[in-house]
Amino acid sequence: MNYTYIVRCKDDTLYCGWTNHLEKRMASHNAGTGAKYTRNRYPVELVYYEAFETKEEAMRREYAIKQLSRQEKLALIATWNVN
Repeated sequence: MNYTYIVRCKDDTLYCGWTNHLEKRMASHNAGTGAKYTRNRYPVELVYYEAFETKEEAMRREYAIKQLSRQEKLALIATWNVN
């Protein structure tokens, strides 16, 4: 599986990415070895994810989410947390 995910950083910013191994990616973000953006903003908390069959689908969804405003991302996260 491939995943598009959003994490909340310790400074309350949001980071969106994609991976094919969600648990390993969260561990790397929280070890300070993940994305450059999160290296000085960990620990991070997983607040949203979606699963996809292909890498391309996950990357397309990541791009779409990155185009959203912060408020739209927070609404997406709130919807996911209800489920």
